[in-house]
Amino acid sequence: MLKTTKKEWSWIFYDWANSAFAIVMLTAILPLFFKDMATHAGIDGSTSTAFWGYANSIGTFFIAIMAPILGTVADYQGFKKRFFIFFFVLGVFFTSIMAFVPMGQWYIVLLFYILSIIGFSGANLFYDAFLIDVTDNKRMDKISTMGFAYGYIGSTIPFILSIVIVLFSDNLGITTVFAYRFAFLITALWWGLFTIPMLKNVNQIHYIEREENSLKKSFIRLTSTLKNIKKHKAIFLFLLAYFFYNDGVGTIIRMAAVFGADVGVDSMDLLLILLMTQFVAFPFALLYGKLATKYSGKTMLVVAVSIYIFICIYAYQIDSTLDFWILAMMVASSQGGIQALSRSYFGRLIPKNRSSEFFGIYNIFGRFSSILGPTLVGLISQITGNTRYGVFSVIVFFLIGGFLLLKVPNNVKSMDDEAAPAS
Repeated sequence: MLKTTKKEWSWIFYDWANSAFAIVMLTAILPLFFKDMATHAGIDGSTSTAFWGYANSIGTFFIAIMAPILGTVADYQGFKKRFFIFFFVLGVFFTSIMAFVPMGQWYIVLLFYILSIIGFSGANLFYDAFLIDVTDNKRMDKISTMGFAYGYIGSTIPFILSIVIVLFSDNLGITTVFAYRFAFLITALWWGLFTIPMLKNVNQIHYIEREENSLKKSFIRLTSTLKNIKKHKAIFLFLLAYFFYNDGVGTIIRMAAVFGADVGVDSMDLLLILLMTQFVAFPFALLYGKLATKYSGKTMLVVAVSIYIFICIYAYQIDSTLDFWILAMMVASSQGGIQALSRSYFGRLIPKNRSSEFFGIYNIFGRFSSILGPTLVGLISQITGNTRYGVFSVIVFFLIGGFLLLKVPNNVKSMDDEAAPAS
């Protein structure tokens, strides 16, 4: 078996770098910081959970709108990396500046959070598209799942540092809120530092040659692709399935901390649970990659969706910290696998020199799905006054996504293979 190359490791290390944002800002520390901010301003739990859901939806809506055209332009030689750097810098900047928001100004926290999501999500669009440039079709499942797996481990280091500062804040003579702020600075530094290998060693290999009126021609090319995408049955059905089941995955990731707080899990217990989730997710992500080589990526995606359906059912009845522990470990067993295999499965279907364009379309389905879920949870939680009903409602996305996934043909060819002349 071939060793993992320098380019592949450099690409993997970006997952190691930006996963700190995913755990600290999307899932753990920032949601608790926001809850404290909202409570200080006199906002009740269900209402603040709803606002958190709306903020997630706004941030993902913006990048979903921009992703297709940005991705199409990025397929021209040299543009993919430029766009990646822009969004990476945007995300790191607003992550760090979050540390300086005055107490009680929860609306400023939400604004900066939205901007950091745009940076994080935009950089991820081009990072995903670079998978085509660093490895080949046979190794995509392995490299993609390694990215998620090492991302889980990488995220635990700044997360542990943050937890230690929070736990010993009294001994250090600082408030818990100040400790939260320091965690944001640690996250921004970690994200920036470990992105350096990606910036140095990963470049756009597959591209379209630059031409006059490139922006206009990008729109024409994108319009043509969208019009004709139904002709490519595997891509079309997979994107529809991904739209729904990814909605559920993203919603559970982003709403986990506020859900735990609403059902009575202590803040310190919640941080410990989320930390252990990262450790457990590491071997399971690698396991999904190995099993995909034996049973196919589609089969393992169906397994993961089935597990998430059970997770939604279990979440409806939890009433103790132990229940939340069990719920979190179930999520850890499939979270990385379902995301990594979705990325690599799609990567094998698309033409390599138009990877950014197609991952831009992939991003439409991924990001728009991330709008519906948090919004649904927010609305139902606000209407009923019970977050459990909101979380349980996510099951509908897994049921629809799983059904559509079963319709995706087996043994599909990429568009490059379809376009190749017969020998």
